[in-house]
Amino acid sequence: MIDDNAIQSNDMLGNLIQLRKPAQRIVSLVPSQTELLFDLNLDKEVVGITKFCIHPALWLQEKKIVGGTKNIHLDAIRELQPDLIIANKEENVAEAILELQKEFPVWISDVNTISEALYMIGEIGRLCDRTTSAQYFMSEIRQNFEALSNESSLSGKKAVYYIWKNPWLTAGHHTFIHSMMEACRLQNESKEMRYPEVSPASLKNLDVDYIFLSSEPYPFKEEDKEYLSQFIDKNKIIFVDGTYFSWYGTRLINAPSYFKSLIFS
Repeated sequence: MIDDNAIQSNDMLGNLIQLRKPAQRIVSLVPSQTELLFDLNLDKEVVGITKFCIHPALWLQEKKIVGGTKNIHLDAIRELQPDLIIANKEENVAEAILELQKEFPVWISDVNTISEALYMIGEIGRLCDRTTSAQYFMSEIRQNFEALSNESSLSGKKAVYYIWKNPWLTAGHHTFIHSMMEACRLQNESKEMRYPEVSPASLKNLDVDYIFLSSEPYPFKEEDKEYLSQFIDKNKIIFVDGTYFSWYGTRLINAPSYFKSLIFS
């Protein structure tokens, strides 16, 4: 039943979330959205996070850790009695989220584009009585990415973005990383959807300008760069901070300046 007096929001899977009042006890199961909650000044309201919610670092000591993004501790969440849980379709396990939905309001994000990230920020702000702050962040993100789009240095440059090794997985199309590459006016040479495997040996046959080695989810190291240099010019291999390519909260404000410093320098 729809409560006309409730704060209502459709999450990104189409579920209707209703709160009788702005969220007062929040559990976040998504690192990038935990950072958003911090920037929305919700320190008192956030009661639980995952062990991978590393920004802000202080919250790892102050907040209840409810497991990882994949191995959520349901009983720990139940003890916190949250009035809002923030989850993500890709980062969290569906079975665990379905269990939580039986007991608590769960707002699920599914972010693959900047516009979807902006929707998420706006809706989380509204559910938590932080609409003004959320709108400010949304405006800053739009402005900064518009400025990035005016850069022409990368137009037409080709790149492959590695997120994992053994198997060597890349960020393909219909991912948030792909949308960040598009914002940089890069051509993503990993043409398949989602996270296809691109073997290092196949790099010999690809005409690319950059190979990106991400800091997460797999933390690539210098030895990985040395290994890939057997197949492609070592100068084309660049280590990147994966949070700027894959986190879709307020970190997006500084992502354009990071991209410029990384590549345009």
